[in-house]
Amino acid sequence: MSILGNLIWLVFGGLLAGLGYILGGLLLCLSIVGIPFGLQSIKLGVATFAPFGKEVVEGEHANSPLRVIFNIIWLVFFGWEIAVAHLVSALVLAITIIGIPFAKQHVKLVPLALFPFGRDLR
Repeated sequence: MSILGNLIWLVFGGLLAGLGYILGGLLLCLSIVGIPFGLQSIKLGVATFAPFGKEVVEGEHANSPLRVIFNIIWLVFFGWEIAVAHLVSALVLAITIIGIPFAKQHVKLVPLALFPFGRDLR
């Protein structure tokens, strides 16, 4: 079922969303300061390609001081906008019964969009 869900997800917007994350990440990697944030954006893009059958997991040192600082910077500059986009997409998809599984995937991506450092979708 997750293979079918991921295929439908890719066809109806997941591919564009993932490519948007990756393109933004590549642009962030153009500056030395933006490299850590660009890598997280690329990680989000790859995770966005196939969210069905996966869950957000916290890494071993997810709450280390440096990652907390990076997560705060991410949240202020990028994270809240991405999270709002996922929430709006989830609300629109939840209007129909067919869209509910896809809305759940958008909601699943919100914590990763808010605090990507030290977290992953596995």
